[in-house]
Amino acid sequence: MKLHELRDNDGATKRKKRVGRGPGSGLGKMGGRGIKGQKSRSGVAIKGYEGGQMPLYQRLPKRGFNKPNRKSYAVINLGLIQKFVEAGKLDAGNAITEDALIASGLVRRKLDGIRVLAKGEVTSKLTLEVTGASKAAVEAVEKAGGSLKVTTAQAAE
Repeated sequence: MKLHELRDNDGATKRKKRVGRGPGSGLGKMGGRGIKGQKSRSGVAIKGYEGGQMPLYQRLPKRGFNKPNRKSYAVINLGLIQKFVEAGKLDAGNAITEDALIASGLVRRKLDGIRVLAKGEVTSKLTLEVTGASKAAVEAVEKAGGSLKVTTAQAAE
Protein backbone atom coordinates (compact mmCIF):
# COMPACT_ATOMS: atom_id res chain seq x y z
CA MET A 1 0.00 0.00 0.00
CA LYS A 2 1.26 3.43 -0.91
CA LEU A 3 0.40 6.84 0.48
CA HIS A 4 -1.67 7.81 -2.58
CA GLU A 5 -3.76 4.63 -2.23
CA LEU A 6 -5.10 5.57 1.26
CA ARG A 7 -8.84 6.23 1.41
CA ASP A 8 -11.78 5.94 3.79
CA ASN A 9 -13.91 2.83 3.99
CA ASP A 10 -17.02 2.78 1.83
CA GLY A 11 -19.86 4.68 3.57
CA ALA A 12 -17.55 6.21 6.19
CA THR A 13 -18.05 9.75 4.88
CA LYS A 14 -21.17 11.33 3.47
CA ARG A 15 -21.36 14.35 1.23
CA LYS A 16 -23.14 17.40 2.64
CA LYS A 17 -26.65 18.05 1.24
CA ARG A 18 -26.52 21.29 -0.74
CA VAL A 19 -30.15 22.31 -0.76
CA GLY A 20 -31.55 24.61 -3.46
CA ARG A 21 -28.53 24.51 -5.80
CA GLY A 22 -30.23 23.64 -9.09
CA PRO A 23 -32.09 20.66 -10.55
CA GLY A 24 -28.96 18.53 -10.96
CA SER A 25 -28.50 18.28 -7.20
CA GLY A 26 -31.84 16.53 -6.72
CA LEU A 27 -32.71 19.14 -4.05
CA GLY A 28 -33.23 22.15 -6.30
CA LYS A 29 -36.24 24.48 -6.69
CA MET A 30 -38.17 23.70 -3.47
CA GLY A 31 -35.25 22.12 -1.60
CA GLY A 32 -37.07 18.92 -0.62
CA ARG A 33 -39.89 20.80 1.14
CA GLY A 34 -42.68 20.00 -1.31
CA ILE A 35 -45.21 22.51 -2.61
CA LYS A 36 -46.90 25.24 -0.52
CA GLY A 37 -48.23 24.86 3.01
CA GLN A 38 -46.98 25.87 6.42
CA LYS A 39 -44.09 23.41 6.47
CA SER A 40 -42.66 24.70 3.21
CA ARG A 41 -42.24 28.22 4.63
CA SER A 42 -39.22 29.33 6.59
CA GLY A 43 -39.45 30.29 10.26
CA VAL A 44 -42.19 27.79 11.09
CA ALA A 45 -41.94 25.31 13.91
CA ILE A 46 -45.00 23.27 14.81
CA LYS A 47 -44.13 22.47 18.42
CA GLY A 48 -45.88 19.49 19.95
CA TYR A 49 -47.65 18.59 16.69
CA GLU A 50 -47.57 14.88 16.02
CA GLY A 51 -49.26 14.64 12.65
CA GLY A 52 -52.80 14.29 13.94
CA GLN A 53 -51.87 11.83 16.70
CA MET A 54 -52.87 13.05 20.16
CA PRO A 55 -49.84 15.06 21.37
CA LEU A 56 -47.85 13.81 24.35
CA TYR A 57 -48.74 16.81 26.52
CA GLN A 58 -52.44 15.99 26.05
CA ARG A 59 -52.04 12.25 26.60
CA LEU A 60 -50.48 12.61 30.05
CA PRO A 61 -52.73 13.12 33.10
CA LYS A 62 -52.84 16.53 34.75
CA ARG A 63 -52.53 16.77 38.52
CA GLY A 64 -52.37 19.40 41.19
CA PHE A 65 -53.15 23.07 41.45
CA ASN A 66 -50.98 26.09 42.12
CA LYS A 67 -52.85 28.70 44.09
CA PRO A 68 -52.16 32.06 42.38
CA ASN A 69 -52.52 34.14 45.56
CA ARG A 70 -50.74 31.79 47.94
CA LYS A 71 -48.71 33.46 50.67
CA SER A 72 -44.97 32.89 50.66
CA TYR A 73 -43.08 33.38 53.89
CA ALA A 74 -39.42 33.98 54.56
CA VAL A 75 -38.44 30.99 56.71
CA ILE A 76 -35.85 31.03 59.49
CA ASN A 77 -34.81 28.46 62.07
CA LEU A 78 -34.41 29.04 65.80
CA GLY A 79 -30.82 27.80 65.68
CA LEU A 80 -29.88 30.65 63.33
CA ILE A 81 -31.55 33.26 65.54
CA GLN A 82 -29.58 31.88 68.51
CA LYS A 83 -26.34 32.06 66.50
CA PHE A 84 -27.02 35.72 65.58
CA VAL A 85 -27.78 36.56 69.25
CA GLU A 86 -24.48 34.96 70.35
CA ALA A 87 -22.60 36.86 67.61
CA GLY A 88 -24.10 40.14 68.86
CA LYS A 89 -25.99 40.86 65.66
CA LEU A 90 -29.36 40.57 67.43
CA ASP A 91 -30.18 42.02 70.86
CA ALA A 92 -31.90 39.39 73.02
CA GLY A 93 -32.80 42.06 75.62
CA ASN A 94 -35.28 43.81 73.32
CA ALA A 95 -38.15 42.28 71.39
CA ILE A 96 -36.90 40.77 68.13
CA THR A 97 -39.26 41.96 65.40
CA GLU A 98 -39.28 41.21 61.68
CA ASP A 99 -37.58 44.56 60.99
CA ALA A 100 -34.80 43.67 63.45
CA LEU A 101 -34.27 40.34 61.68
CA ILE A 102 -33.93 42.11 58.33
CA ALA A 103 -31.59 44.78 59.76
CA SER A 104 -29.33 42.09 61.24
CA GLY A 105 -29.03 40.41 57.81
CA LEU A 106 -30.60 37.14 58.96
CA VAL A 107 -33.48 37.57 56.51
CA ARG A 108 -33.11 39.28 53.15
CA ARG A 109 -36.72 40.33 52.62
CA LYS A 110 -40.02 39.95 54.42
CA LEU A 111 -42.14 38.60 51.50
CA ASP A 112 -45.61 37.99 53.05
CA GLY A 113 -44.08 37.72 56.51
CA ILE A 114 -41.48 35.75 58.43
CA ARG A 115 -42.16 32.26 59.76
CA VAL A 116 -40.06 30.66 62.48
CA LEU A 117 -39.36 26.93 62.51
CA ALA A 118 -37.98 24.85 65.37
CA LYS A 119 -34.70 23.53 63.90
CA GLY A 120 -31.78 24.15 66.22
CA GLU A 121 -31.40 24.86 69.94
CA VAL A 122 -32.45 28.01 71.81
CA THR A 123 -30.66 28.87 75.04
CA SER A 124 -31.29 32.63 75.30
CA LYS A 125 -34.49 34.14 76.67
CA LEU A 126 -35.98 35.61 73.47
CA THR A 127 -39.02 37.75 72.79
CA LEU A 128 -39.97 37.19 69.17
CA GLU A 129 -42.70 38.95 67.17
CA VAL A 130 -43.22 37.30 63.76
CA THR A 131 -45.99 36.57 61.25
CA GLY A 132 -45.96 32.80 61.73
CA ALA A 133 -44.39 30.03 63.77
CA SER A 134 -44.63 26.28 64.10
CA LYS A 135 -45.99 24.79 67.34
CA ALA A 136 -42.62 23.20 68.05
CA ALA A 137 -40.90 26.60 67.67
CA VAL A 138 -43.33 28.26 70.12
CA GLU A 139 -42.74 25.45 72.64
CA ALA A 140 -38.94 25.63 72.25
CA VAL A 141 -38.86 29.41 72.86
CA GLU A 142 -41.18 29.14 75.88
CA LYS A 143 -39.11 26.25 77.26
CA ALA A 144 -36.03 28.55 77.16
CA GLY A 145 -37.99 31.15 79.16
CA GLY A 146 -38.91 33.48 76.29
CA SER A 147 -42.06 34.24 74.36
CA LEU A 148 -43.03 33.99 70.70
CA LYS A 149 -45.86 36.24 69.58
CA VAL A 150 -47.57 35.59 66.26
CA THR A 151 -48.62 39.05 65.05
CA THR A 152 -51.27 38.31 62.39
CA ALA A 153 -54.52 36.37 62.35
CA GLN A 154 -52.60 33.25 61.26
CA ALA A 155 -52.27 31.19 64.45
CA ALA A 156 -49.40 28.88 65.26
CA GLU A 157 -49.81 25.86 62.99
